[in-house]
Amino acid sequence: MKPSIPASQVWKPEEMNAAFADAYNSGDIDQVLALYEPNSIHVHSNGSLEIGIHSFRHTLEELLLLQGKMVSTNLYCIPFENIAMLRAHFILHTVDPDGQPLVLQGYTSEIVRQQPDGSWLYIVDHPFGSDVME
Repeated sequence: MKPSIPASQVWKPEEMNAAFADAYNSGDIDQVLALYEPNSIHVHSNGSLEIGIHSFRHTLEELLLLQGKMVSTNLYCIPFENIAMLRAHFILHTVDPDGQPLVLQGYTSEIVRQQPDGSWLYIVDHPFGSDVME
């Protein structure tokens, strides 16, 4: 399955995190998945590797169920040829099951690759990149 073209393609790797937040805020899973190469890797919150969009689509759909508003700020981008390593700080404002305001935040780690058309897509997405994995 090939994802659709995102509403706004990413032309600079340091803009990838903001593009993810925009796609999340759209509530459209296809916009979110369009930011990933088809065989990319997503690290699940339990530490397992989900390889390929088909394996992590459900994880991202669950994230969308929070129906929050996300801001994701790039902290650094280290480019090397056609890849770049990123780190971001995200804040997600949502509500808990009782309707009370809830703020989720953390630090991510990602690797993106430049595509033949010059745009950038995730090849590794680790939303919990600052967490200690056991």
